[in-house]
Amino acid sequence: MSGPSYSVAASVAGRIREHLRVHRESELDTADLPDAAPLPDLDVITAMIDAAFWTSLRREEGTLPKISLALVPPTAGVQPLLFAHAIPLDAATLAKLAPAVERSGIHLGAWPVDGRLMVWGTARLLPPLSFIVETVAPGLLVIKHRPWAHAAKFVNVAVLEGDRIKVIDERASTMADCPPLLDALLRFDAHGSALAADNMLVRLAVSMRLHNRGGTLIVVPDESDQWRQSVLHPMAYSLMPPFRDLADLGRDPRNEADWIERRDRAVDAIAGLTMVDGATVITHRYDVLAFAAKLGRRKGADPVSRIMMTEPIEGATATEVDPGQVGGTRHVSAAQFISDQPDALALVASQDGRFTVFAWSPCASRVYAHRVDALLM
Repeated sequence: MSGPSYSVAASVAGRIREHLRVHRESELDTADLPDAAPLPDLDVITAMIDAAFWTSLRREEGTLPKISLALVPPTAGVQPLLFAHAIPLDAATLAKLAPAVERSGIHLGAWPVDGRLMVWGTARLLPPLSFIVETVAPGLLVIKHRPWAHAAKFVNVAVLEGDRIKVIDERASTMADCPPLLDALLRFDAHGSALAADNMLVRLAVSMRLHNRGGTLIVVPDESDQWRQSVLHPMAYSLMPPFRDLADLGRDPRNEADWIERRDRAVDAIAGLTMVDGATVITHRYDVLAFAAKLGRRKGADPVSRIMMTEPIEGATATEVDPGQVGGTRHVSAAQFISDQPDALALVASQDGRFTVFAWSPCASRVYAHRVDALLM
């Protein structure tokens, strides 16, 4: 293969391959995966990232191309749509193909043919441990892999934006006071955990981010009304009885198509409520108590002045900041709420795609703001 023209591709390929190798060893230690995808070579990782980057910068009939490029052979197990002739891994060609494959669940399949990486068609199913490169926006790529055969969501390995490299650091889940949602995001759909309760919050976070309107979701303890001390009254949209669709589904999780469809509708319905100005309030059991609630400082509580901000990427460290440095009014209100109600959790989506989880740290006795958008793309 000729050398890449996107220099980041070559510089990050080794780190990505090592990340994939560790994942592969972990998965194969816990499960028998005879159809697992092979560990990609460095030059293959480099070539796929390079092609995806230049594809993301092109316009085809005024539209920015969005593709998912997967390293997978054209076997029956991937439900292939085969081209009569494989095409080169070329940005101009991939941009032309993009409108046909931009919907979720369709991947362009790439595989070496006579020593040259070629695109052979499309795949709907991917073997476990498959290597995937997605274009999200111009110059913005997400590197992923499929952790196991029935995983509903791929695991993010790295986010590349121009010359900025963010490689996910899964060790962040071992930090003291790591909130359950962050742990679930870092290990989402790990083998045997597809029905884990925290994955409901992951799905809510993904749905909130996708609607691109921004919003706040407050998760409060069950059977407690303490949270009402930190909202303004009267609340225009308090629910009685609570909306319990997602809670009811969560009590009897299944892998059946009908259950999954009902769950996704309930998740999207709750995420839709967060588009209304104010906060949506749910319990740990996913009962929806209110939406469009205005957050306010609890009577007698001190205003939160400093919080810790983290991001689960390699090389990042926790930084003490003013709440206003994390975001706007929505973020400051969420930080104050968690300071007043340390048993709660706050999920805040920004219109620009940023996503922050606010949680109280008993060890540090202060609010932590965890930036997790790199895990949700």
